[in-house]
Amino acid sequence: MTDPAVSLASVGDAVRDARRERGWSQTQLGDEAGVSRPTIARIERGDDVSVATLAKVTSAVGLAVTIVSRPQS
Repeated sequence: MTDPAVSLASVGDAVRDARRERGWSQTQLGDEAGVSRPTIARIERGDDVSVATLAKVTSAVGLAVTIVSRPQS
């Protein structure tokens, strides 16, 4: 996921896929990441969450969040 225009929905799909590959429930991922199960559900739905929360969750499943600045037009 290096495209800076990746949608939150596709990030949520990636988190869900990685969670399922590990055989984890949303609760287990929440425990690993230090966030609640409803937060995991919000991420997987593509809802807005803080970058810090997203970083915790993606790290727990072996993914990374990269913030890329776009050139000013």
